Amino acid sequence: MLFKPVRTPCVGICSTGIGDDVCRGCKRFSHEVIHWNGYSQEQRRTIANRLEGFLSQVVANYFEIVDQGLLIAQMEHQQIRFQKDQPPHCWVFDLLKAGASQIDDISLYGLAVTPGYKSLPLPEIKLAIDADFYQLSVAHYERYISPAQWSNSVFT
Repeated sequence: MLFKPVRTPCVGICSTGIGDDVCRGCKRFSHEVIHWNGYSQEQRRTIANRLEGFLSQVVANYFEIVDQGLLIAQMEHQQIRFQKDQPPHCWVFDLLKAGASQIDDISLYGLAVTPGYKSLPLPEIKLAIDADFYQLSVAHYERYISPAQWSNSVFT
């Protein structure tokens, strides 16, 4: 089976250069940003899978995909760039990044806002998703990756 090369998740807003352990833009860990070009496709895919999983988990808290075909059709009609090989909830975030403030009726995209967030405008939901995605990445880093975590572990 042939796999497409994994493109960099970089969105051009890197905060690792100012000392963040997790990039506020792409949500990769600082060492992943630094070493990305030296990683194999398998290593890159592992990172991409983690990011896609985290983003999908967060977006699913805010949106239900009612009609995936309609979502794809609208994304293509609106010429919104998205990667069909990613989980569909990732497409929802691409949609919000492209124009959350311009969407009046999210149901026209085959989506429904989950009950707890129906009162929020889409631009606020987009910001909340990005914040939750970042917090999930930070929590994962602090729990499983952080060098300080290893120095305090039972293995030392």
